[in-house]
Amino acid sequence: MLTALNRRLGVGLLHHAHTLPDHIALTIGRREYTYQEVAHTARQWASLLVEAAGPRPRRVGVLASRNQAAYVGVAAALFAGAAFVPLNRELPLRRTRTMLERSGLDALIVDEASLPQLPQLLRGLPRRPAVLLPDSPRAGVPHLGDGDGDGGGHGPVLDAADLAAAAPLDQMPEAGPEDLAYVLFTSGSTGEPKQVPITHANVRSFLDANQDRYRLTPDDRLTQIGDQTFDLSVFDLFMAWENGARVCAMDPLELPAPFPYLERNGITVWFSVPSVAAALRERGALTPGSMPTLRWSLFCGEALPRATAEAWQTAAPGSTVENLYGPTELTIACTVYRWDPQTSPALCVHDNAPIGLPYPGLQTLILDEDLAPVADGATGELCVAGPQTTPGYWQAPEPTAERFLTREGKTYFRTGDLVRMHHGQLVCIGRNDQQVKVDGYRIELGEIEAALRRYGATEAVCLMWPDPATITAVMRGAADPAAVAEASADSLPPYMVPKSVHAIDTMPLNANGKVDRTALRRWLDDGAARR
Repeated sequence: MLTALNRRLGVGLLHHAHTLPDHIALTIGRREYTYQEVAHTARQWASLLVEAAGPRPRRVGVLASRNQAAYVGVAAALFAGAAFVPLNRELPLRRTRTMLERSGLDALIVDEASLPQLPQLLRGLPRRPAVLLPDSPRAGVPHLGDGDGDGGGHGPVLDAADLAAAAPLDQMPEAGPEDLAYVLFTSGSTGEPKQVPITHANVRSFLDANQDRYRLTPDDRLTQIGDQTFDLSVFDLFMAWENGARVCAMDPLELPAPFPYLERNGITVWFSVPSVAAALRERGALTPGSMPTLRWSLFCGEALPRATAEAWQTAAPGSTVENLYGPTELTIACTVYRWDPQTSPALCVHDNAPIGLPYPGLQTLILDEDLAPVADGATGELCVAGPQTTPGYWQAPEPTAERFLTREGKTYFRTGDLVRMHHGQLVCIGRNDQQVKVDGYRIELGEIEAALRRYGATEAVCLMWPDPATITAVMRGAADPAAVAEASADSLPPYMVPKSVHAIDTMPLNANGKVDRTALRRWLDDGAARR
């Protein structure tokens, strides 16, 4: 029996494979995997990871999506003592190649659908990682080339037959609290993605705080909606596996009408970005009582609009709705707010729910542009310290120096989000990079977006376009966008009223389901070029 003496990520899966072997750990479509099956398979794969890239591989990439390779691959990497590095085949090849180069992977787990990308991703790497193909024969692998590196050697290619015949790993390599559990990439101001390393101690602190709050049991069933390159997926997998619950991987095609899926699988915990719920509300799909199985409804990743929270609460009356906030650098989420149908609407700012208060053990500062504490109730940048704070960007001292500061012996991460205390709760005003100046006035674009929603837009995004002095609004769901902008003048000063207004049928979203402002700017540029 594989043993471990610490509380590293993944140990819960092993524990429940022993205590609840026949309990379902994972559902993908109609296929169910027991705890015993997931753990045994992951131990087999981990055995080959250690053999091919050991004795302890450091970082293992997982280039797979919503299948056994994706989820068991994460567990296998952890069992082998490595950090997992999720990758997404839907991203541009050039970006994924950059991630591979910068991660220094020892091994790469690849599903069948991602195989065609391998030659371009691996060709010419100084040291090619070992490649594991859980659902493909070696004969089906495209030619990877011999490489033109510095003689560092290449790892083997192991296929489904090799993995199925492997003996399960008996002894998990040591991994301490400060060792890495996973590495995620975020966008960088230089145009190159930044690597955010999260330690076992970081994620353990997060999981403990959330289990104290939600008290999940083996009877719970959690959705898995976002891609694994989005850190919300870490909550889904490990809040389930650490507590003997089941994680259910939803097909994105079911999101426009998720209700049959929720009922069929008895989902009790929903976790997504608010945009998913907002789209359901816009279509009138959130009918009263339409989600009776839910007991927790959690939203994170972007602002939670008041109207969305209200509609969701009506559709899931037996559920507690919570708004979680936090950047990747602070391990998924660092503050939380519980929605109260009676009192919360009056606490909304810019028509968005508060982000609440920090998790136990985390410390916050609200600082002005000179990094001095603001007066009580004033707006400033939120900075957070504590056990969930990443050690810093991977091999990037300059960005780390820019985004982290030390006060009284504590290291704080500068979130870049502007907040203030409002009736005892933190409210997010917007990004400091969404704070602009027009005619000498300092403006929060989020305030304009909130006004446009109040006056008839379902969704509104404001950009400084086509020049730094012009506020442009892009709206969805408004019958007459120009009229909405004119009406906003009732509550906005003249210098804040958008000068350029555009209607769009569907907002472009990035891989994590958030509005893609870069793509929206390109859409505006393309429209201007056609005119």
